[in-house]
Amino acid sequence: MLNRFLVVTASLVTAALALPVDTSAQNYPRTSSPDGWPQPVWIYPPITDQNRKPAPRRDLTGTWGPLGGHMGGLQAAGVMAKPNNGRPENALPYTTYGLEVYKSHKAAEGVDAVLPAENNDPRNKCEPLGVPRYNHYNIRLTQIFQDAAKVVILYHYDNRWRIIWTDGRKLPTLLDGGVEIDGQFREQRIFGYSVGRWVDDNTLEVQTIGTYPEDRVWLDSTGRPISDQVRVTETFRRGDYDTLEWSETIDDPKVYSKPWETMRLPMRLHDPRTDIMEYYCSPAETENYNKLVGDDLSQK
Repeated sequence: MLNRFLVVTASLVTAALALPVDTSAQNYPRTSSPDGWPQPVWIYPPITDQNRKPAPRRDLTGTWGPLGGHMGGLQAAGVMAKPNNGRPENALPYTTYGLEVYKSHKAAEGVDAVLPAENNDPRNKCEPLGVPRYNHYNIRLTQIFQDAAKVVILYHYDNRWRIIWTDGRKLPTLLDGGVEIDGQFREQRIFGYSVGRWVDDNTLEVQTIGTYPEDRVWLDSTGRPISDQVRVTETFRRGDYDTLEWSETIDDPKVYSKPWETMRLPMRLHDPRTDIMEYYCSPAETENYNKLVGDDLSQK
């Protein structure tokens, strides 16, 4: 009897997974594809009182893109909330050490940009960007999946994925060079250690610590620093079925004298069937670029 029940249950699950995705009632942009490989569409249909649907309870699942279009999450000029453009309102509260680290970085973007051959961005060697920089580098289509224990973010750039635990575990204790869990020392991680909690039915707050040190990662493409003592706080708020706001604040006393907000990115839901082009870092392609373009530009 038990075996028969398991067979029937497995058959029902298989049938459910085989059902086609119903996209007829959704507000996300669509494109036709005779072969079933739709491309991203960046012109969003308006959300009105008539077609607005409530957000599902404690659910961030979906393929999300910046409301501003495919360039809306680029952030080449620096983090979204404080672009590195030399304006007084965007000056950062550096500590003495933080300013020293910033001046040692030779970025290809921002107000202090250098020539390509002088650029020492770790990204040029295809080093992992780390958290929070993955949030500040060419955010285009971002996929979010979740189950009862965790939320998983799939970043478009470099095909990277990140886990945010939502099962009630404690955030580790931050130490010098790592973290402490259950009385044991644990290593620093590219994405750190992330723990989330639901503030309400539509808002997830995430704390991340235990990230890479300042000699391995940058905050953004303009060379602003971030250290391994940072605490990153992110908030994901799903306003309705089709909209999501992703915000971020950093507290890094090693390089900044006070916490500050880095990002507030409005996003829209995309067709889950959208084909997402690979976007990765290749040392060979970087070398070819420098031979064809970068080296010549650096001589002028």
